[in-house]
Amino acid sequence: MTKILVVEDEFAISQVLKAYLQKVGYEVVQCFTGGQAIELFTEHQPDLVLLDIMLPEKNGWTILREIRNESACPVIMLTALGDVNYRLEGFDQGADDYIPKPFIADEVVARVKAVLRRAENNHETTLKKRFGQLEIDMQAHQVLLNGQEIVLTPRDLSVLLFLAEHPNQTFTRDQLIEQVWGWEYEGSDRAVDLAVKRLRKALIDWDEAEGEIKTLRGLGYQLSVQKK
Repeated sequence: MTKILVVEDEFAISQVLKAYLQKVGYEVVQCFTGGQAIELFTEHQPDLVLLDIMLPEKNGWTILREIRNESACPVIMLTALGDVNYRLEGFDQGADDYIPKPFIADEVVARVKAVLRRAENNHETTLKKRFGQLEIDMQAHQVLLNGQEIVLTPRDLSVLLFLAEHPNQTFTRDQLIEQVWGWEYEGSDRAVDLAVKRLRKALIDWDEAEGEIKTLRGLGYQLSVQKK
């Protein structure tokens, strides 16, 4: 069940938000002081936070910064401060949306749904890397080229997944061995060269205009792709 943390010091408003959110199937955790917000956030790991700005003990801006230091969890700011500069400050600090008071509870629910939907789409995007006709599903460990699945050995796949996670970054053989083979590996670093050779052969039909696994002499390897 999707969990929402409501950080709002006005009890009546918090109760209304809780009732409307629960009505559409969300689990709600309530917090009434800024001082407890991070503790409850860490304990409950919510899917979204509704965060008032004017709070006792610690204000919403401070809480937002602390959340962003450890999480990309969506945050919607709630406040009676309607000035546009406050809204801009919220977005600059990492807020996902901003709802001025007084608000209609149904609108808050609609905004929550929209932000959660956007966050889910962003999450799916990070799990799937697409470089032209090369698509790499980081979670399913599946590689598609021109719509056809490319079958790779587990080790070669691990090399490609790591390079795809860091496109256009160069890694030495030692760095790739550390990340893919692990420090306990006692074989030759030639294993990296052979893995890259096999990957290039498997991806031979990948258009070089879209990307390629490059060798940077004296530096290492990188998945070089066209930036969007």
